[in-house]
Amino acid sequence: MVKLDIISDPICPWCYIGKTNLDKALEQFPDHPFTIEWHPFQLNPDMPSDGMDRRAYLEGKFGGKDAAVKAYAPVATHAETSGAKMHLDRIKRTPNTIDAHRMIHWAGIEQRQSYVVDLLFKAYFVDGRDISDHEVLADIADSAEMDAAMVTRLLGTDSDIEDIRKRDAHSREMGISSVPTFIVANQHAVPGAQPPETWARVIADVMEQIAQAE
Repeated sequence: MVKLDIISDPICPWCYIGKTNLDKALEQFPDHPFTIEWHPFQLNPDMPSDGMDRRAYLEGKFGGKDAAVKAYAPVATHAETSGAKMHLDRIKRTPNTIDAHRMIHWAGIEQRQSYVVDLLFKAYFVDGRDISDHEVLADIADSAEMDAAMVTRLLGTDSDIEDIRKRDAHSREMGISSVPTFIVANQHAVPGAQPPETWARVIADVMEQIAQAE
């Protein structure tokens, strides 16, 4: 198997689009060689723990309403092309994602990581839910057949917070400044929300290399 590390944030629209495109390519190769692991990267590491008003966040980040609308226009276009359903008008708050990243980490221990990432993307981009809210995260854990009561207890502690921050910092030290970033076999970085066709070529190349090495 070949390791595919994905550095991402569950409130990043390009990460959602990127995963949707990757999934389309993987469906074409049911015997693909990838073992996938998700890694934390907070777009807003200094976000207050309870998040902030979505409109205020976007206008502050992009310099006003018109600039925010312009910045998000390509997101809407690419989301429609990829089939990544989004209802951005339902999002009222931009959350701090440290707890969502903790849950992705715990999901990895139970081999449910990609499924939980899917559920987080849906909760945020489709349903407009606050994925910093512990009740929302517990509900997602339950949907993923994780122990929601245990997740709730862990969320009430500092468990793995420092580890998530160190892993985030490590990615930045490696030179990663935007997400999604995909790293194939610990060697080749594939940045951004690449189309399914690109991933199909990558997968085919990797499978050919494996076949030649056997």
